[in-house]
Amino acid sequence: MRDPSQRCILITGATGGLGRALAHRLAETGSRVLIHGRSAERAEAARAEIAAATGSNRLGVLVADLAELRQVERLANDVRLRCDRLDVLVNNAGVGSGPPDSGREESADGIELRFAVNYLAGYHLTRLLQSLLIFSAPARVVNVASAGQHPIDFDDPMLVRNYLGYRAYAQSKLAQIMYTFDLAEQLRGTGVTVNALHPATYMNTAMVREAGVSPVTTVAEGVAATMRLVADPGLDEVTGEYFHGTRACRALEQAYDGQARARLRKLSDELVERAGG
Repeated sequence: MRDPSQRCILITGATGGLGRALAHRLAETGSRVLIHGRSAERAEAARAEIAAATGSNRLGVLVADLAELRQVERLANDVRLRCDRLDVLVNNAGVGSGPPDSGREESADGIELRFAVNYLAGYHLTRLLQSLLIFSAPARVVNVASAGQHPIDFDDPMLVRNYLGYRAYAQSKLAQIMYTFDLAEQLRGTGVTVNALHPATYMNTAMVREAGVSPVTTVAEGVAATMRLVADPGLDEVTGEYFHGTRACRALEQAYDGQARARLRKLSDELVERAGG
C-alpha cells in the first residue's frame, strides 16, 4: 500500500457507526477520505466534526441514496469526476434487520430493501469503479459483511414469502461474501485485492440498538479489524478471504458453491438491468 498521505479512500455509509469512526481513524493517518451519506446534512456534519477533531483538510462529501441504483451510478460518476485515483473502496453502508416484527420493505427499484442496499448497491458501485481501482493499483476493496449469514433461496430471493428481517439481513450479507469471492478471482493479478469481514459482534451502533439487541462489542473493535483490511501491508497479497475480526474464517457453505455464485451473478445483473443500470 502507498503512504497514507497519497491514498484516496471511499467509505460508503460514513455518517454514523462504524463508517464514521473508520473515516475519523483514516483522517488521522493523513489519507484523503470521501465520506458518503444518504443525507447531505449528516454527511457534512460528519465531515465538519472529523475535520475539527483531526485537523484534516482532505475530507470530501458524497451524497447518494443507495436504495436507488441510479443514485449509485451518480455516486460512481461523482467519484470519477473528483478523483484521478481510488486506492480503497469500503462498502460499508447497510440496513439492519429493523425493529422486532417490522415488515418487508422495497427499494425505489422494487427490490427487497436489505438485498438492495447491503449487497446490490455495493455490487453495482464496485463494478462501476472497477477500472479506476485497477488504474490505481495496488488497491483494495473491503466489504463489511457479517457473521450473520443465511443461504439465498433462489426460488424466492426477494423474500416475498415468509419474510423475516433477520433473514433478509443475513442473506444480503452472505451475498456480499459470495460476490467478494467472485470479484477476487476476477481481479487476481491486477493488483486489486478484495476481502470481506465481520468487523465485530453487535457493536454499539444505532443499527444494533434499533433491532432491540444489547451491544456486545465496541465500535472501536470493529474499526481496528476493518483498518487492518484497509491498510495493513501484511495483507498486500491477500485476496478472496472472509475474516471474522482479524482472523481468516470460513463463511457459510453456499459461498463456496460455484453454481450458487453464478445464479447470484445472473440475478444481480438482471436486477440492475431492470432498474435501468
